[in-house]
Amino acid sequence: MKIVHLNTYDGNGGAGRACLRLSDALKANGVDSKVLVYYKFGDNPKITNLSNGFFAKLWAIFNIMAERYLAKIFVKAVKTPFSLQWFGKSVINRKELKDADIIHLHWVNHGFLSPKFLAELDLLDKPIVWTFHDSNAFTGGCHVRYSCENFHKQCGNCPLLKFDGKDDISHKNWLRKQKAYSELNFHIVAPSSWMAKSIKESSLLGMRSVGVIPNTIEIDVFKPYVKAEAKKILKIPANHFVIMSGFMPSKNDKHKGTQYLIDALNELAARPEIPNKQIELVIFGNKDTKDMPVFPFKTTFLGTINKDDHLAKCYAAADVFVLPSLEDNLPNTVMESLACATPVVAFKTGGIPDMVKHLTNGYLADYQSATDLADGIEWLFLHDDKESIQKEARRTILNHFSPTVVAAKHEELYQTLLNALPK
Repeated sequence: MKIVHLNTYDGNGGAGRACLRLSDALKANGVDSKVLVYYKFGDNPKITNLSNGFFAKLWAIFNIMAERYLAKIFVKAVKTPFSLQWFGKSVINRKELKDADIIHLHWVNHGFLSPKFLAELDLLDKPIVWTFHDSNAFTGGCHVRYSCENFHKQCGNCPLLKFDGKDDISHKNWLRKQKAYSELNFHIVAPSSWMAKSIKESSLLGMRSVGVIPNTIEIDVFKPYVKAEAKKILKIPANHFVIMSGFMPSKNDKHKGTQYLIDALNELAARPEIPNKQIELVIFGNKDTKDMPVFPFKTTFLGTINKDDHLAKCYAAADVFVLPSLEDNLPNTVMESLACATPVVAFKTGGIPDMVKHLTNGYLADYQSATDLADGIEWLFLHDDKESIQKEARRTILNHFSPTVVAAKHEELYQTLLNALPK
């Protein structure tokens, strides 16, 4: 069985990481799995770059930049990503795709596979699987929907656009996707139950076959460590309670919910039962600390962590990982934290409830409630048996998200699609 995965980037972003992790899991199960990317940042020899050579790379950069910056002409000054998908690249003449048994699509925006070039894949006459890492495939352009339900119809009147209306760019994009999808047969994989439900509610793909298979993670890398030893690496006293969170974007970035984290921490610090000097905040992934808000607890900024084994030790040093995202499919950070036996406090939204089990391996706060987010952190801080929650966090990953489990589910899907081909 030969599987070829297509993604825009090589591990740059959550979808890229999920794609590479799946490919590695399949290879560990004996499957011939390859990853082809539109633009390669790293030097991983196992990943094939579709933009080799000076001019090919230059054209890829042009497409990527054009997609990202032309959108600014039409989209309001908001932090919600929107793709025009006007630019793209044909891949049907690649030998890897011609030789493949299954073509598996992942995140293909930023000038890679526009609707026109998606439809072209039908010429290869191969079963196609497409994992949806965000909502863009079934909307008129947005990647994060929030409360907008225009995707139930044919988009149009898009709240993100400067020039919105019944026949605006989002509606035109919807029509282009409808035409492309009518020419291409593919099976959809949703990494979370929430994503599957959203797809079923969409006007573009509501009638398509959808299966729920989660992403996976390297359980031999992201694993538990003795917390006292992990804290020592970060020069944090063993008896301190460590709150960890990821990249801190602008306060105006609605998608990441930064303001809710700030409000929750301030509220937590004001509670008389919380000894502030015993609590430390650790933030990783931040590019710089120039625009950071003032936090009520001693804060350590780790910056970008490029080595997974060190990142795992940072997770293990934490007593709780807090994710204030307002919409997320199946965030890698939650999976990584649980794999390291660190409970998670997050809003009850998106695919997070597929991983976080309330009062079992973490805490699911009421949506957009900073108070309940603070309650979740306090619940863990005051819990008499933290070790049992930590063990359940790790057990969740081993039972449902391990490479062996997730690879087997994909193999079963691939084989079903191959068996359905005309003999």
